[in-house]
Amino acid sequence: MEWYTILILTFALLLILMASGMPIAFCFLLVNVAGSLVFFGAVGLDQLVFNIYSTLATFVILPVPLFILMGEVLFRSGIGPEMMDVLDRWLGRTPGRLGLLAVGGGTLFSVMTGVSVGSVAILGDVLVPEMEKRGYKSEMSLGPILGSGGLAIMIPPSALAILVGAIGEISVGKILVAIIIPGIIMAILYAGYIIIRCRLQPSIAPAYPVPPTPLGEKLRLSAYYLLPVAFIVFLVTGVILIGVATPTEAAACGAIGMFILVALYKRLNWKLLKACTRGTLKISGMIL
Repeated sequence: MEWYTILILTFALLLILMASGMPIAFCFLLVNVAGSLVFFGAVGLDQLVFNIYSTLATFVILPVPLFILMGEVLFRSGIGPEMMDVLDRWLGRTPGRLGLLAVGGGTLFSVMTGVSVGSVAILGDVLVPEMEKRGYKSEMSLGPILGSGGLAIMIPPSALAILVGAIGEISVGKILVAIIIPGIIMAILYAGYIIIRCRLQPSIAPAYPVPPTPLGEKLRLSAYYLLPVAFIVFLVTGVILIGVATPTEAAACGAIGMFILVALYKRLNWKLLKACTRGTLKISGMIL
């Protein structure tokens, strides 16, 4: 059988399994099992198990569940909406302010979570109803939210960067540091596009009156909700930059720091712990 025939059959089987509604992880697993049996017989299954173990039993990918845990804690503790509210107060009457809020929120959440799932969930839950109420078109409501969710891949901590480093045998610490600037550039370009597009086509993001907020109130809320973000950034990225921790140790510091932050806001309880643990195991299992 020619290689291109095998490739077509593999992708066809994968697409059929995905279309059936089966979880993606199991779709890939079944394709691997089928390929192992067809090409190598029973020995192929032994090799498949060995490869799975050798891939996962590595210290390098340990930051993945820890970064995901950070995102779960942020999402389930309810701190995210308060942070969004503070950003909203600073934007004032800027064109496309809710789209810009999605970009700002996505950037903020990217430095506190390792995957885009939590970021998109918070942004969608908080912003979409308000955007629909204000008459925003889908390209200026769903677009910025989905695009900003992708910033969690480009701004540390990033679970995908960890996996890329592990697969490519590249320094994970160097990857996490290297993606900071590109991630910030992406966020700036997103914001610039939204402002220009909304000035050229005001109908896709209608303006509406915004009650002014005193500067003192903005500064107080920023110190209470946004300043702690710098603490998390230092624990995740700063300790790597100054050379006092490995990426795995930095991920552990970030997770502990997130729990400390939630405890200071008096939102840490057993119910939250159980929900975060369950969510982390579910998402980590799917990714790994």
